[in-house]
Amino acid sequence: MTLPAPFDKLRIPVIGSPLFIVSGPELVIAQCKAGIVGSFPALNARPQSELDEWLHRITEELATHNRDHPDCPAAPFAVNQIVHRSNDRIEADMATCAKWQVPLVITSLGAREEIFNAVRGWGGITMHDVINNRFARKAIEKGADGLIPVAAGAGGHAGTLSPFALMQEIREWFDGMVALSGSIAHGRSILAAQALGADFAYIGSPWIATDEANAVDGYKQGIVEGSADGIVYSNLFTGVHGNYLRSSIENAGLDPENLPTSDPSKMNFGSGGNTKAKAWKDIWGSGQGIGTVKKVGPVEDMVARFESEYVAAKKALADRTAC
Repeated sequence: MTLPAPFDKLRIPVIGSPLFIVSGPELVIAQCKAGIVGSFPALNARPQSELDEWLHRITEELATHNRDHPDCPAAPFAVNQIVHRSNDRIEADMATCAKWQVPLVITSLGAREEIFNAVRGWGGITMHDVINNRFARKAIEKGADGLIPVAAGAGGHAGTLSPFALMQEIREWFDGMVALSGSIAHGRSILAAQALGADFAYIGSPWIATDEANAVDGYKQGIVEGSADGIVYSNLFTGVHGNYLRSSIENAGLDPENLPTSDPSKMNFGSGGNTKAKAWKDIWGSGQGIGTVKKVGPVEDMVARFESEYVAAKKALADRTAC
């Protein structure tokens, strides 16, 4: 599809996914200045009044960057809204997003027509994350502009379907904006996401190991030292199944091989379920693609790596398919 401006002018086709606690203004601004979409969960701004301060800072710093670098403008930013009955801030957060006319709103854990309409009213775009084709259809029927299929291996709350199956089913009926999520941490994977029919790669876990991320050093090192084998899929900590670093579970005194299940009807983001350890604070989310992350460094360096790998992968593919 033809992407709407300014999403058609990204340095590489990447949206940095919103990371609970980890994503703040510093990370978002760095991602946007580096040429990819940066995002953060509205709930990261606490108290609620701080969301206005964050959006003011992001908007002003990106505007200044654009004035100083007219030939290399920043990418747009996004705010993630948790659309679930447990979120009692949604109306206030949406009003603040309307004030600053947030370019992209990413919705999770519920598709609500009034939210999609509100964003469209100020000229923004909405994308809704889904774990299967049924939820994808519901989101589009309710007015979402685009979709984020969260495939197997994605960090945090994630589905179990192969990206091959999920993208194929969605692209049979939907030709709008799609950002694919799930173990994407290399330029080859970004190109692969496009080959499957996605417009963007939706990348989260690698950004944890950046200087700008609001994560403790232990979490950053856990990403650097981790691999696909060190990821555990469980619903114990929030009531929703997600992927977490095995090392953080062990550090909390739990056995990753014998975790009980949690009651999904008692969803609580951050309580730690029936444990004393708190999800995201003590139990660290991560996707399976972190084996490519070798060190902690600035966002710009990681984007440059992705870009180099992406360009090399495109060239290698062209060389292999040339007659």
